[in-house]
Amino acid sequence: KFIFVETFILDNGRMWDSILKVMIEKAKEGVDVRFIYDDFGAFTHMQPDYDQWLESQGIKTHVFNPLKPQLAMQMNNRDHRKIIVIDGKTAFTGGINIADEYVNMKKRFGYWKDMGIEVRGKAVEQFTISFLQIWNYQAARNTRYADYVLPDTEFRNPEQTGFVIPFFDAPTDENDTGKNMHMNMFNLANKYLWITTPYLVIDAEMIATIKLAAANRILVPGIPDKKMVYAVTRSNFEPLIRAGVRIYEYTPGFIHGKVCLSDDENALVGTVNMDSRSYYINYECGIWMRKTDCIREIKKMC
Repeated sequence: KFIFVETFILDNGRMWDSILKVMIEKAKEGVDVRFIYDDFGAFTHMQPDYDQWLESQGIKTHVFNPLKPQLAMQMNNRDHRKIIVIDGKTAFTGGINIADEYVNMKKRFGYWKDMGIEVRGKAVEQFTISFLQIWNYQAARNTRYADYVLPDTEFRNPEQTGFVIPFFDAPTDENDTGKNMHMNMFNLANKYLWITTPYLVIDAEMIATIKLAAANRILVPGIPDKKMVYAVTRSNFEPLIRAGVRIYEYTPGFIHGKVCLSDDENALVGTVNMDSRSYYINYECGIWMRKTDCIREIKKMC
C-alpha cells in the first residue's frame, strides 16, 4: 500500500540502485512511494534536480531543508533520521544511510560496521506519523495521518515480551530527547553499561553520568571518518578510563552503530550519535526497548 523512506545521506551506487529499482517498480504497481532525503547529505553526490527525476518515475520526493546561500541557523538543522516504513506494519531504523560504504560495497575507512533494527506491529505507527510530520512540513497539501495509521484490529497480540518505545527528536522544540534517552539508559544501569558510538564528543555532565554507571564499556572506531572529531573523541578517553570505564577501538575499521545496552534488560538503537549535533541540532530517531527478546541478539552485536 505504501513505502516511506527517509535518509540523511544519499549517494549513487549499487546500494541505491537496488533500492531505487524496487521503489520504481512498486510505484508503477500503484503503491504510494514517498522519499525524503537531506540536501546536505546528497548535494555532493546527486544532481540538483534529482528530486524532479524521481517524481517523473512515480516516486513522490521531498528534499529536506534545501541549501541556500544565506546566513541562517536553520541551514544547520539536518534530517539525520534513517527510516523505512512498509504499509504501516514494518519499520526500520538505525545508523545505515543509502551509500555503498554502509554495506561494504565501497571501502573508505576499512571495514564498515553498522547497526539497525526492524520493528513490527503497533510501534510502527510512530514511525508513520514521524515521516508524515516531516513530509507535511514541506508539502503544499497536507497528508492526513489517519489515512496511513492502521487500526488496532490489524495487529495481533504480541507473542514477545517487553516494551518497544520509538522516540523522535527535533531541534525545533525544547526537549533534548536524544540526549535524555541516553542519560536515562546510563542511569538505569546497575550491572553493566555498554555503548557503541562513532563519535564521543560529550560534555562534563555526560562524562559524570557515564562515570557513575556500573561496569561500563564504550566501543568507538579504530579508523576515523573525521580526523578532528576523532581527536576530540580520544581526548575524552583519559577521564573515563581513570574512572574505570573500558574503552575499545574497533580496529578493522569504522563502526557507525549507535547502540546502548544495560543489564540484559534495556537497549537503545537508533540514529543518535553522542555529540552536540545529534543532541541539539539534527532531527533524530531511535527505539528504546525494555525486557524484549531481541536484547540477547543486540548483546551479541556489541
